[in-house]
Amino acid sequence: MKNKHYTIALLLLSFCALAQKPALKTEQDYYEIKTLPIPKEIYLEVGGLATMPDGRIAVSTRRGEIWIIENPYQKTNHQVHYKRFASGMHEVLGLAYRDGAFYCSQRGELTKITDTDRDGVADLYEPIYQFDISGNYHEYTYGPVFDKNGDMLVTLNLAWVGFGEGKFAKWRGWLVKIHPDGTLEPFAAGLRSPAGYSINDQGDIFYGENQGDWVGSGRVTHLAKGDFAGNPGGLKWAKEPNSPFRLTLEEIQDNGAPMYEAAAKVKNLKLPAVWFPHAIMGISTSDIIQDTTRGKFSPFPGQYFVADQGQSKVMRMGLEKVNGVYQGFCINYREGFQSGILRERFGLDGSMFVGMTSRGWGSTGKDEFGLQRLLWNGQIPFEIQDIQAKSDGFEINFTQAVDVASVKKAASYALRSYIYKYQHQYGSPIIELKNLKISAVEVSADKRKVRLVIEGLRQYFIHEFKLEGIRNGAGEPLLHETAYYTLNQIPAGSKLAVQATHRLEEAVVVKAVAVKPTKKATVISDAEAMALLKKHTCLACHAKEAKVVGPSYADIAKRNYTDKQILALVYKPNPQNWPDYATEMAPMSHVPAGDVLKIASWINGLRNKALLNHD
Repeated sequence: MKNKHYTIALLLLSFCALAQKPALKTEQDYYEIKTLPIPKEIYLEVGGLATMPDGRIAVSTRRGEIWIIENPYQKTNHQVHYKRFASGMHEVLGLAYRDGAFYCSQRGELTKITDTDRDGVADLYEPIYQFDISGNYHEYTYGPVFDKNGDMLVTLNLAWVGFGEGKFAKWRGWLVKIHPDGTLEPFAAGLRSPAGYSINDQGDIFYGENQGDWVGSGRVTHLAKGDFAGNPGGLKWAKEPNSPFRLTLEEIQDNGAPMYEAAAKVKNLKLPAVWFPHAIMGISTSDIIQDTTRGKFSPFPGQYFVADQGQSKVMRMGLEKVNGVYQGFCINYREGFQSGILRERFGLDGSMFVGMTSRGWGSTGKDEFGLQRLLWNGQIPFEIQDIQAKSDGFEINFTQAVDVASVKKAASYALRSYIYKYQHQYGSPIIELKNLKISAVEVSADKRKVRLVIEGLRQYFIHEFKLEGIRNGAGEPLLHETAYYTLNQIPAGSKLAVQATHRLEEAVVVKAVAVKPTKKATVISDAEAMALLKKHTCLACHAKEAKVVGPSYADIAKRNYTDKQILALVYKPNPQNWPDYATEMAPMSHVPAGDVLKIASWINGLRNKALLNHD
């Protein structure tokens, strides 16, 4: 009887221990999203944001209006007041405030807007520069961003015809400077859809690009005068007398080789500072902003926050210069915004205002538009602080001390490298995929830095880090375990003198006995399917029954594809099959065929379930 009571006591203690085990930390434990209420009669499809000196926030919209918001921080109460400052314009996709006036980009004009009689409503609209437009829907205009000299940077979207064209309207596909006297200076070309760009604290310009023709995946590129960022749609204007370089379409190779091979032959071709792998790190890169709040906004001062319209999230980017060239890493930061993010701006308190719109551009956020604030609560998550390239690998700096035992295990890591095609076709599959081996690990005395010696480093390639087994001193996993570093330059410097203590502890592999299957595999469960879909980031664009960026799995099931046909379409999508979706699916050939076939069997199982329910 005693043994029985003892056993029950042990079970109770075990249950209590499990019940009291703290839940894993999530993004919302550190970064809060607050939603600003919007009156029902206002369609706040945000195109631009500007923080005014008195703390008010100005919002420009795709419907051609500018609204000024009072009490946006909601410090004393939750009531937010909206006043329409300007109207009657055409798709205002950029906004700036300077010396008492607003500057905005309409589709075909850079405009200065002033309230001369100070009644809170604009009464003077002054054209500063009028851009050519052909009437193509894709000829968006973004900006302005002011530089230190008072010049205004404006980016001009390409038209969408065939594989994208800039020849219909002058300077489309370019970043241009508009001087205070209204003259235009062409600055850099090769842009496709440059919705987001900014100037950092060093005076350098960075812009974000979306996957498309000549753009294998999302990316952020540093632009200096005379740079060509890769899309040749606007090269017709490189023949103009004031163009900063000379280049023709015929000089651009179109053979599907990686972009760095083309850059070896084309002097002006600028490689991305950081690649954002498509469907993994966003699908529609938008705004870029550097954290200059000195610790108010995030625990990563000086780093960059890159928004994504399609996946309704904010990502983090860290940069370093090696041999005078920018390169660095990207990692997720905060998901779950209400609509597709187009604009980010810091408020006076260091919080980030996030402006959103989704009409015509699908996003995981369900609302057509929205305005939210992102705030950090001051707690430090266990994260990758930054990654620096070394001559023989990388050094990863963490926000907290690591558990050395977890760092020493080979099973804690999964590293690989790959790149994309440079071609006129829309997007690219991952190519030249290679698994990487860690030959040595060194942990710093404070346990905050981990140096990895890696066999097979490849210049110009994306290096993927999955650190699923790394733990901090309390045994907690990383908040975000996956990061991507673009290695444009391998730095010089001493290599780690590898010692026995630097060797990884290899996992003991037990050879499995092959068992011949006796019956046909059954369809996997919803839980198993969701785990695979989450693992391969499929849920960023698709849901079981609802339309997101792409069709629902239930709708795919209705097409009566076989499992093998679904596999072929995942590896080589056919956008013509789904003409009602504006965002084309990227080839996902890096996903193992076995996993795709399991997902395909589950999708087709949805069709069978629907038939059963119907009967």
